[in-house]
Amino acid sequence: MKSAKRFVIKVGSSLVTNRGEGLDAPSIARWAAQIAKLRQAGKEVVIVSSGAIAEGMQRLGWTRRPHAMHELQAAAAVGQMGLVQVYESCFRQHGMRTAQVLLTHADLADRQRYLNARSTLLTLLGLEIIPVINENDTVVTDEIRFGDNDTLGALVTNLVEADCLVILTDQAGLYTDDPRRNPQATLIQEAQAGDPRLEDIAGGIGSEIAKGGMLTKVLAAKRAARSGAQTVIVSGHEPDVLVRLAGGESIGTLLTAKTTPLAARKQWLADHVQVAGKLGIDAGAVRALLSGGKSLLPIGVTNVEGEFERGAIVACVAPDGAEIARGLVNYGAPESRRIAGRASGEIEAILGYIDGPEIIHRDNLVVL
Repeated sequence: MKSAKRFVIKVGSSLVTNRGEGLDAPSIARWAAQIAKLRQAGKEVVIVSSGAIAEGMQRLGWTRRPHAMHELQAAAAVGQMGLVQVYESCFRQHGMRTAQVLLTHADLADRQRYLNARSTLLTLLGLEIIPVINENDTVVTDEIRFGDNDTLGALVTNLVEADCLVILTDQAGLYTDDPRRNPQATLIQEAQAGDPRLEDIAGGIGSEIAKGGMLTKVLAAKRAARSGAQTVIVSGHEPDVLVRLAGGESIGTLLTAKTTPLAARKQWLADHVQVAGKLGIDAGAVRALLSGGKSLLPIGVTNVEGEFERGAIVACVAPDGAEIARGLVNYGAPESRRIAGRASGEIEAILGYIDGPEIIHRDNLVVL
């Protein structure tokens, strides 16, 4: 942590809104003061903040998160005003400038928009401005229902190639069990991001205010590790938590990245939250993909799910149902179904043309 230069700090709804009872301006002010110290030490910081919908609910007098999409979008629109105002005023007290950035997963799924977002964020950091990022809940649809800002924090971590993702929550870190139900649960101080046992331990959901739970934080750490970033899950109520972490103190749960960071293009492929379809592949194809940079040939495809066009991002699924890779397909779904299980030399005879001997070329494929 002492050598980390660029941090992404994700703040949960229960912290920003004092568990739903209005914005917790004093807490935001404390984090702003800590981030000011990080900036003085030469650190770069990006904030991913929840709280727009929760703040909107408070302003509208709603005590329970609505289910209707138009109500969720309206709450986000109302709450975004107050959320941004508090961040701007708190940082201004320290002579620091902020910028609001609203993103959706679709922004990061499109290659050109992905590069534009990256360029904007890096430019803001170069200008010593603190980007405050939130999901654009006023326009998205399924992202509100299924998305969470823990995932967005990991995507942003990879986008700006941050050294560390800090997830501030209302618990001290990841425990061996839910400490609210089991007083014998102990804090996990360090583990490897992506360890499947952590997902079993995390389980569960968030509060009425927060969308995510501990499981989304564990999965976010797994995603952030793909670009080599470490993740810390820690209580936002801990005194001077950000300054102490940046100084190398062991607080909360550290989930380490042991993998070699993916190349930029393959990182973008791996970061897609949604895929256009799935290719079921046989055991031989699984071995070919896992054993050393092979392309996916049609002979290894057993079934095709979904409707997609040439160039779409699809998942490669092993016989046991696990997604082992994803990539850009050379053939649309109808064509893929026709050539599935056939030798590459038969493609032209079957389709009347050939766009390549493989369904996914290894340069357009990333093993997960």
